[in-house]
Amino acid sequence: MLSPARMKFRKQFKGRVKGIASRGFSLSFGSFGLKALEPARITAAQIEAARRAITRHMRRVGKVWIRIYPNVPVSQKPAEVRMGSGKGSVEYWACRVYPGTVMFEMDGVGENIAREALALAAAKLPVATKIVVRGA
Repeated sequence: MLSPARMKFRKQFKGRVKGIASRGFSLSFGSFGLKALEPARITAAQIEAARRAITRHMRRVGKVWIRIYPNVPVSQKPAEVRMGSGKGSVEYWACRVYPGTVMFEMDGVGENIAREALALAAAKLPVATKIVVRGA
């Protein structure tokens, strides 16, 4: 799964995901893309599940670009631990996704296969999405 090799600080504040995407909102590499319609934090496991769904449906023909990267550490305290005694350890890595962000792009396959593959990927993600096509 994706995670940064190193970071300046191990733990971060939670932050909020609000506003709209100011970059990464148009297709840059492929002909088809999956765009987020609402804000959310997407985990590295969800990104990997969506990527697997896409590549399996495409039968490894064509190319897939992952346009998001999980660079936000999310910490949790263990179950049944009393309050206090500091912040919990990093449990997983997430990515803040804003409305309008293109999360996946693909090229080298027909439109119907691309739409089906992106629909399978969208089912793995916790956000409402839409499929975007270059030149349409």
